[in-house]
Amino acid sequence: MIKFYYNLAPNPTKVALCLEEMGLPYEPIPVDTRKGEQHAPEFLAINPNAKLPAIMDDGVTVFDSNAILLFLAEKTGQFLPANTPAERGPMLSWLMFVATGIGPYSGQAVHFRGFAPEPKEYPLARYNFEAQRHWGILNTRLADRRYVLGDTYTIVDMAVWGWARMASFVLGAEEYAKLPHLARHLEEINARPAAARALALKERHSFKAEMDEEARRSMFPHTAR
Repeated sequence: MIKFYYNLAPNPTKVALCLEEMGLPYEPIPVDTRKGEQHAPEFLAINPNAKLPAIMDDGVTVFDSNAILLFLAEKTGQFLPANTPAERGPMLSWLMFVATGIGPYSGQAVHFRGFAPEPKEYPLARYNFEAQRHWGILNTRLADRRYVLGDTYTIVDMAVWGWARMASFVLGAEEYAKLPHLARHLEEINARPAAARALALKERHSFKAEMDEEARRSMFPHTAR
């Protein structure tokens, strides 16, 4: 059985969706980052980057959420486009667009708005701009397609969904209202039974909610130096 190390952040949530969509049996193992559990030697042996999520599948360890999606899709043959250069090229491009653009810029926009010390005008302006730009590109992509790659639901849509659930929070309600095609895509995936099961993970474990000094040291260790 797959061991799935998770918390409730966007990246683990999209892996939860993938596992549920594929019908793969898995054991969810919570890792509370606000308590510093990601720095424990047992977890660092699984993921030396001390980030969530990670999986262990029959002795094989995979970390990084997008790598996990691709690994599981190739293993099962599910939720992939046709295995041709013409189909795989866009799949890899958009999957990496989420991995290197949507996720990092959205995460940094939230970080600098809510957690970084002053002064932060320049980094906040930069990351807000880049988050808006990346989400705008994706909104345009979805304007004339049901899913990111066309008519077929794939792991790329799962990758988008993990972060799209937070897009209104990342961008603010006014900017999010300018992305109707993204909102339509999010609503459609939200209605899938697998999405409901993935979100139900939050009921299985009570993660620490307080952003106290312990949490800050655990999540932002550079501030303790």
